Amino acid sequence: MEIPQKLIEILCKTNYVAVLTGAGISAESGISTFRDPDGLWAKFNPMELASIDGFMSNPQRVWDWYQYRRKIIHEAKPNPGHYALVEMEKIFPQFTLITQNVDRLHQQAGSTNVIELHGNIIENHCFNCKTPYKVEIDLSSGTIPRCPVCGGLIRPSVVWFGEMLPVDALEAAEQSARESDVFFSIGTSAEVYPAANLPYIAKQSGAVLVEVNPNPTVLSPYVDYKIAETSAKSLPRIVELLKQAKGML
Repeated sequence: MEIPQKLIEILCKTNYVAVLTGAGISAESGISTFRDPDGLWAKFNPMELASIDGFMSNPQRVWDWYQYRRKIIHEAKPNPGHYALVEMEKIFPQFTLITQNVDRLHQQAGSTNVIELHGNIIENHCFNCKTPYKVEIDLSSGTIPRCPVCGGLIRPSVVWFGEMLPVDALEAAEQSARESDVFFSIGTSAEVYPAANLPYIAKQSGAVLVEVNPNPTVLSPYVDYKIAETSAKSLPRIVELLKQAKGML
C-alpha cells in the first residue's frame, strides 16, 4: 500500500483535520450499505422503509425494518479504520469527524468530536412533538409505541429520504470544512447531498483534499491525494507513518 510521503509531511504540519465518513467504513464492520440486495428486505423500495410517507402508510413495517437493522448494528464492532480515526483525533490540535452513518460505531470506538449529519439509529423521538423517547422499543404486542406527552407515534432518530438535515449539524460540518487544513473523504460515494458538497467547500477554502476509497468516485478527479484502499487498511497505516514522522512511537 502506497501512502504518499508528501501527504505525511503535510499532516505533520497540519493544525486542523476534518473527516467525512460514509457507508464504506461501516461496511467493513459488516453493516451493508442501506440494505442487502439479496436479503429479506430487498423487495421493498427504500422509500417504503425510510421516508415519512412510508412511515405514515405502514409504521409497523418501518419499525420492523429498523429493529432488524438495529440487531445487525448491535452485533457489529468498530474496525481498525474507526480506531485509527480515534488516534487521529488525539494527534491533531483540532479534529472534527463528520459522518453520514447512523450506527454510532465512531463513538463506540472512542471518537468524541462527532457531527452526525443523518441522525442515529440508536435513539428515538416523537414524530409529532419531537420529544425524545427513552423507553426501550418492544414491538411484541404488535403496536407502535406512542409519545407520553402528545400521543404521537414514536420514530427512530434518523434522517429519512426527503427530510432536511439537522440545521446545527450541517452548519457545524460546513464550518469545519471551511476551516480545515486537510479534509478527508472516507468511504463515501460523494453523491448524497448536501454532505457531498463538504469536500468541495474544503477544497475551495484552501484545504488539502484526500480521498480514501477503493473505488473511483465523482470526487476522485478533484482530490489532491487518492488512496485507493479500504479505510480499515489505509487509515492505521497513515497513523503509523504519522506517528513515526512525529517521533510518537
